Amino acid sequence: MSRVAIVAYGALSALGEGDDAASAGVVGEAARLGIAHDAELADAGLARPFVARVRIDERDEDRATAILRRALASCANELDRVRPRWRDERVGLVLGTSSGGMRSAERLFDGVTTSEATYFAPMQNAANALGVAGGLAPATLVLAACASSTIAIGLATRWLEVGDCDIVIAGGFDAVSVFVAAGFEALRATTATPPPRPFRVGRDGMALGEGAAVLALARADGTDVARAYVTGFGASADAVHLTAPDRTGAGVVRAASRAMREAGRNARGIDLVSPHATATPFNDPAESRALATLLGTHAANVPLQPFKAQIGHTLGAAGVLETLACVDAIARGVLPASAGTGELDPDAPARLLDVAEASPVRAALKLSSAFGGANAALVVARDPDGAIACASRDAFVGRAVHVDRDPDVAVLAARLGVAVDRVARADALTRLALEAVARLVDVHGSLAGAAIVVGQSLATIETNALFHAKIRDRGSRFAEPRRFPYTSPNAVAGECSLAFGLTGPSFAVGSGLHAGVEALAVAALLVRAGDAERAVVVAVDEIGDVARRLAPDATSGAVATLVTASADGAVARIASVELTIAAAATAERGPVGHLALLPLVADVCPASLAASSPPAARARVGLTPVDRA
Repeated sequence: MSRVAIVAYGALSALGEGDDAASAGVVGEAARLGIAHDAELADAGLARPFVARVRIDERDEDRATAILRRALASCANELDRVRPRWRDERVGLVLGTSSGGMRSAERLFDGVTTSEATYFAPMQNAANALGVAGGLAPATLVLAACASSTIAIGLATRWLEVGDCDIVIAGGFDAVSVFVAAGFEALRATTATPPPRPFRVGRDGMALGEGAAVLALARADGTDVARAYVTGFGASADAVHLTAPDRTGAGVVRAASRAMREAGRNARGIDLVSPHATATPFNDPAESRALATLLGTHAANVPLQPFKAQIGHTLGAAGVLETLACVDAIARGVLPASAGTGELDPDAPARLLDVAEASPVRAALKLSSAFGGANAALVVARDPDGAIACASRDAFVGRAVHVDRDPDVAVLAARLGVAVDRVARADALTRLALEAVARLVDVHGSLAGAAIVVGQSLATIETNALFHAKIRDRGSRFAEPRRFPYTSPNAVAGECSLAFGLTGPSFAVGSGLHAGVEALAVAALLVRAGDAERAVVVAVDEIGDVARRLAPDATSGAVATLVTASADGAVARIASVELTIAAAATAERGPVGHLALLPLVADVCPASLAASSPPAARARVGLTPVDRA
């Protein structure tokens, strides 16, 4: 990995803003706690109404978007001080979220608004907050559930390494709504006795939290004063279960091994680990086993900082806030204390500190996991020495397949070799994607081990509307545990990983109606940077009554294709990529979602694939035909 420096940041959590939001703590003191009883969730009838809230007055704005704007403004202000001409550079933007904007979506479901400008607000609002007159490019929104911002930081480093931009604003955001809290309570994942007690006997789950944080990342050239360096990134998929972790920890090991290898770090080069640490019965032991494999006997010497026990599980913001806590530990030489008390679980051995200790921290390992079996890891270091440069190579796209209707459940189940009810309980979005990848296997053979990037123009809007309606009409106690996982856009990637053994990086993207081309562009980045030899791309849309209000010209369907590092069997070389959020609105309107990839299904290779989204986002991938003579 080239030297990627963290030159500025902005952050909010329940602990405060700026340095307070992700503090490693005070030497000699116990961990600060931000989790409290929450009136909104209690009034909604939830049995476990504990949340770590950000103190912010959002007024009429969506709460998640308001929190994000504050973090962005803070980061921009710091950049103005340390890198005054940064807006004249090539600036990229990559954000991650799990359910950001859900309150706006709920108003849409209830018929209060039909404004596409409101629904697609987060990325455009982010661009406006940064005030870059020439717009932002590349720009993408990662929808990888609880691993979103960790993957966002990883993609940012890749853009810098392959030379697509000079500086990238990367991070994540989320707020807590009844929708989200009811879903996690239905899955029995939330604690009844806060604070959470990760890695301890009797732990009963997490508490949700709110937050946002963004990092300004740049290629280190000796001119910036770096807070720390991101020296390694890795991502993988468990391909074991949609919501439960691989109990062996193998998927975490694959992601973290890649990150450590890039960082040039062996086990003894890691001084601190920031685990995912949801304090659930299966997650903690799985992480403990992964760390035993990664660090060997040194694992007993490395303290863990389960930061979610302090600021709650901030979902799409978790990875970046927890990374910032590592940065603070490195900068101040502090080994953080762990929140929670009680006997350590012998099935999840971990070194937890009762109070923060003074000690040099050279490098920290950050781990994230998510619905869909997604894993991501970062190594953050005091110095960039030892980091290994990533690959920079061509990417090629192969023949595509098209699915234009929800497949027959029994036929698809037989094709996948699974029970009919397993396919039936998935949503139509997932079934369309599974059918598309199954047809892609018919064309290209086994895809085992590949990455997958899913592009969803309207995310899981139809499934979300159904889940919301049940809560609205019957109360939060009637949230459907089987439907809730499919409200995550990452469920599609997860189910495809499970069905076809896709163990590479696995996540969804979707910053607007151009998400099909967006997914192709991001998959090409993974291949160009060496994160995957092959990456499955699925552009998929389910268009029902709700989605049609925002995109009346959209249709249900899916297109799947394969991006590879080899020209063998390819249709075209990916010659150029543009992912842009302009400073002003554009009247451009291209094919919506998966329809933009339809030209790849034909025998004749198009010169480019393009799409746009309101009010000012565009995506274009330029193609050069491969001579197969």
